[in-house]
Amino acid sequence: MKKIMTGALAAALLASGVQAADLYQPPVIEAPPTYIPEVEVQEASGWYLRGDAAFVYNKSAGVDFYQGSNKLYSKFASAKMRNSFALGVGAGYQVNSYLRVDATADYTFKSKFSGSTTGSCGANSAASGCVSTDLASMTAFSLMANAYVDLGTYGMVTPYVGAGVGGTYVKWSDLKNTACDVTNSSNCDATVTHTGHGSWRFTYALMAGASIKINCQLKADIGYRYRNVAGGKMFGYSTGGGPGYDRGFHIHEGRAGLRYSFGDDCAAPVYTPPVYNPPAVYK
Repeated sequence: MKKIMTGALAAALLASGVQAADLYQPPVIEAPPTYIPEVEVQEASGWYLRGDAAFVYNKSAGVDFYQGSNKLYSKFASAKMRNSFALGVGAGYQVNSYLRVDATADYTFKSKFSGSTTGSCGANSAASGCVSTDLASMTAFSLMANAYVDLGTYGMVTPYVGAGVGGTYVKWSDLKNTACDVTNSSNCDATVTHTGHGSWRFTYALMAGASIKINCQLKADIGYRYRNVAGGKMFGYSTGGGPGYDRGFHIHEGRAGLRYSFGDDCAAPVYTPPVYNPPAVYK
């Protein structure tokens, strides 16, 4: 009897231990997740100043004038502009790594003009086969608002394209007109002077080029710019001829300059480490 009771007690204790082991589950503590800090790249941005010099190739779109008391409309047989140079300054803002805007002022130095007309000349208009020599010069001052798209950076070089719109003040000098008989160079009219005019003209521009990084704040800028300047009055009336109007200009420029940024293009990337809050463990 004693052995039977002892065995039953041992079996009961064993079953109780197994049941207790099945019921108790130790708390599971999860390992904190692994965080890789995200680097927030600091885009190039900020204000800048620029200065440029340009070789200017000028092409006249033509000249029209009125002749005689009945104001007959005529065109110059030829109208040529000499090349010149330009200097410019500007201020702008780098919006982000792809877009920048600026405002520029450019002065184009004197460009000589030579043209010719055909008609009669000499004493009492005796000769009908005459050609005039018309000489003048032009200077121009432009104010432009521009926008550029940077096309990515490759090493130290960033190519770009751009466009601009604004106005150009064109100032003509007095025009000197001398007409001579093509068959007799001594049969010429006296030189006539027409007063030159100045006026503001609508202007648009297209640009392409590349900037080259020199240091953290200075970049060289090499590019091409096309400017289209609208037409306007060129010279006034004098001795039976005039006034005259130019049809505008096509201006092609090879440009080189510097851009100084007030921001630091070499600033190290900055990031804010994420805050980790481990989950609560309940027992």
